[in-house]
Amino acid sequence: MNQALSNHNQVKLVSSFEELVKTDFQGENNALCWHRNSEGDFKEIVSKLELKENITEVSVEDLLELKLSAEGNIAREIILNDMQLLKDFGAQPSLNLLKNYDRDDEFSFISTDVYSFHVDRSPVLMDTFLCTYFGASSDIISNSEAEQKILIPEIREKLKELHNNTEQSFEEFLTENFFDLHYAAKTNAKPINLGNSHLWRLAVDHSDQAVLPCIHRAPVENKDEYRLLLIC
Repeated sequence: MNQALSNHNQVKLVSSFEELVKTDFQGENNALCWHRNSEGDFKEIVSKLELKENITEVSVEDLLELKLSAEGNIAREIILNDMQLLKDFGAQPSLNLLKNYDRDDEFSFISTDVYSFHVDRSPVLMDTFLCTYFGASSDIISNSEAEQKILIPEIREKLKELHNNTEQSFEEFLTENFFDLHYAAKTNAKPINLGNSHLWRLAVDHSDQAVLPCIHRAPVENKDEYRLLLIC
């Protein structure tokens, strides 16, 4: 994975948290990866956490209460350290035990859930951080390999039909309903999987952002397996 990522213009590898947060996005680069060797037993942590809803937020206290093996404790310390680094940076990390996200089935012609390629929009210039410690991991795709769904003619026509019953401008309608955040992969596109244990920083959609926002999607979960995801 390391070699494959280092050859891709979209992704830049870094070797520390400080480098992750201080490196500027430039050109085609809109994803930074603190690439780390997998250590510890995250599966043990997942097996001992209780899933209360499809997405269950795990607190620091929940983690500290777990009775773990030496390898499980290594994994816990990695998570706790990541959370503290992000908090000290000013972010608000959330650790989630995840069975699945809700699916968007309101419209047959356009999906707007997190399983669809999309970008994140933020009212302030604060990028998305995420790390999948266990389970299926997210994909990103270069902006040149994706097309905004609202620009695809057949989808745009159907959206115009929906818009006819509103008093908003068409562009406001698209933004208010988050249709403009979603993308379709072009033929022969090659998504990049983010893997496990690596902490990523993805560029968001913001007027002061120097680069295009990073297009990404949540993975289809592996059968009978929960995900452990840190995100903010």
